Amino acid sequence: MGLNGALKIKNLKKKFRWKDRKYKVKTLNLYAKSDPLRGANQANGIVLQKVEKEAKQPNSAMRKCCKVQLTKNGKIITAFIPGNLAQKFIDEHDEVMVERIGGKQGRAKGDIPGVRFKVLKVNDQPLHRLVTGKIEKGRR
Repeated sequence: MGLNGALKIKNLKKKFRWKDRKYKVKTLNLYAKSDPLRGANQANGIVLQKVEKEAKQPNSAMRKCCKVQLTKNGKIITAFIPGNLAQKFIDEHDEVMVERIGGKQGRAKGDIPGVRFKVLKVNDQPLHRLVTGKIEKGRR
């Protein structure tokens, strides 16, 4: 490169940064574009059906989940229902609020394959308060 090659080195570094996948995803904001919540923390949706997902090895359990259609863009996601016997409080056509499960790099957390969201509220009632019996489920 020679004695005065700093400018050339700088330009080459800038050019070859686009070969790096992490740089490209961050710069072009690709995560928010492919994300069903569009970069938001939480979103509302309507429950389409309740499903059970089988846990990954070595666990053998049926995790309770539900299919939710988001109201903001119509995309269908699968959301985990946290809490013991919490699926009793969620029916079809209920309005729920979902948020991301805090997994690594936006991936699924724990032993539930393909599930990246969890249910927070049902018909504007917090789910954990319904499970503990502090409040009753609201009518819609």
